[in-house]
Amino acid sequence: QVQLVESGGGLVQPGGSLRLSCAASGSILTINAMGWYRQAPGKQRELVAAIMRGGQTHYADSVKGRFTISRDIGKKSVFLQMTNLESDDTAVYICNADVATDWGTSRDYWGQGTQVTVGS
Repeated sequence: QVQLVESGGGLVQPGGSLRLSCAASGSILTINAMGWYRQAPGKQRELVAAIMRGGQTHYADSVKGRFTISRDIGKKSVFLQMTNLESDDTAVYICNADVATDWGTSRDYWGQGTQVTVGS
């Protein structure tokens, strides 16, 4: 049905940058929203950033001014440009999409996650 595949994670020093990518594929009629969540060891999963169908964006307070979410509608992809990375940003970053596969039918889909580690 629908698959989300992330890439771009890795090890980076504090103050560095990474760009995460997520591509959706499958039987997609409309993508209502896409976003990035993260989950660190011992912590709850949190929404990092999201972009809605109309282009509106949302950011967690902890990443405002440092992270930027964007999308390529034609490629059904979403990106997260991460700058000025901090140790607290270390987590598994998971792509999420609210996808309609038919008229009146939609649900959330999740990627496998990509590891981001910030350390010196």
